[in-house]
Amino acid sequence: MILACGLSPAWQQILVFDRFLQGEVNRASEAHWCGSGKVLNVAVALHHLAADVRTLSTLGGPAHNAIDREFAALGLSRRWIPTQAATRVCTTVLDAATGATTELVENASAIEPGELLSFSNAYAEEAAGASTVVITGSLPIGTPATFFRDLARRTESRLILDLRGPELLEMLELKPLVVKPNRQELASTIGRPLDNDVQMLQAMRDLNARGAQWVVVTSGAGVVWAAGPDGEFRFQPPIAEHVVNPIGCGDCFAAGLAWAVDAGKPMVEAIHIGIAAAAENLPTLLPARLDRARVLLLARRIERQA
Repeated sequence: MILACGLSPAWQQILVFDRFLQGEVNRASEAHWCGSGKVLNVAVALHHLAADVRTLSTLGGPAHNAIDREFAALGLSRRWIPTQAATRVCTTVLDAATGATTELVENASAIEPGELLSFSNAYAEEAAGASTVVITGSLPIGTPATFFRDLARRTESRLILDLRGPELLEMLELKPLVVKPNRQELASTIGRPLDNDVQMLQAMRDLNARGAQWVVVTSGAGVVWAAGPDGEFRFQPPIAEHVVNPIGCGDCFAAGLAWAVDAGKPMVEAIHIGIAAAAENLPTLLPARLDRARVLLLARRIERQA
């Protein structure tokens, strides 16, 4: 079983405009709602890949029941820790005329100490039955940077981390199997610019030296880099033929990689599947609604570059 856990889910509004004009009154041609944020996207993507996945997250306010109904309809196994603070609302604005995507992000509200304790206890129970754990998303304001590290010390599962900043650095001593920041998040985490590939690879090796077994860095549609015990690798994602909504591609990458690793695939093959899952997310309106057969077909076409 793969456990997807995090503290910053979102209730996502997706608005589609024939043409979006900044500073003007804009009327949407379509409006959709769904559970999102990194942890929920990872769980939904794993579910569509036919993985045995369990979701652990916080939920509060009006979004609690709406997200639970959605997960129930999808047939997703889940455990929610109720919070006094309402789950944040984020909005995606899609401009059909230009293809531009604008994301309006509400930060996650603070979680009460008792709620964090409930989450910790739930994690210990859920992680005990997991072969792989994906910890993903930002920490809500006021949550100690060591929170995820203290959780992960309580399990022997493989760790895949889609984190950034101090919370990622605190986890490295636990020797996670994979850490997966994007290039901007990696620069922010190490506190210095990554103006070229040499600097980026050095930053990746710095994380290896501090404990990460594999460091995988994405950069949107650009090259994916990996550094681990087998060496350094670069992969070119496929050119997208049709882009509808790119939000959640990084989460789908993490889900595809976790699914492959949990199935015993070698890391290079797992990265291929992660890239394919991210690419498969591009033409979908709602995030993480993947087609497993197409992901596997696309993964076989991805080649590692010298």
